Amino acid sequence: MQSYPKQTFALPALDGISPAQLAVHLDLYAGYVTNLNKLRDTEGDLMQDPERNAYALAEVHRRLAFEFDGMRMHEIYFAQWEGQPAPAVPVGPLAMALAQQFGSYEAWEHQFKALGMRRGIGWTVLYFDAKLQVFINAWVDDHEHGQLTGLPVLLAMDMWEHAYMVDYAPAKKADYIAAFFRNLNWSVAEQRFWTVAGQRFLKVS
Repeated sequence: MQSYPKQTFALPALDGISPAQLAVHLDLYAGYVTNLNKLRDTEGDLMQDPERNAYALAEVHRRLAFEFDGMRMHEIYFAQWEGQPAPAVPVGPLAMALAQQFGSYEAWEHQFKALGMRRGIGWTVLYFDAKLQVFINAWVDDHEHGQLTGLPVLLAMDMWEHAYMVDYAPAKKADYIAAFFRNLNWSVAEQRFWTVAGQRFLKVS
């Protein structure tokens, strides 16, 4: 069975995110990859006798979604910091499209950040629904609960405490959110949007 590889990320020095914090977070990401591959191997072994191993298989399948989404969401997350920080361009297609729906880019960003400030662990995610040509800001518990089926992720902000507690106390997570945006390479989100929407969205809008 082919294993999922651990990805590496070309990350610059980050403003407000220390090397120590980043090392902890990247190690945690690597753990999701390792655990996912172990679960898939275990699943293969248990499927030799699925009736006898039904209970164990149920637990493997429950855990597999957690590990898989933990791996994939972190890959989306770290990729957003690759290259150099690049703020949103007001005349760029994604910022303009967000402004059409939310009134302004700043209004969308305010809503996205406010969602990240809710209590609990999880992810703040910007989705795009190509069917209705709309954006959705959503909260995803853990990694897998609350994902919107079939919708591509344009932006993902990790709001688990492991993402910021080396640098920020829980009461200071607003400072982490600010650092997340300062380091964001917005062109990554732009490219994700262009891939799923492109000229179709601009013509319809």
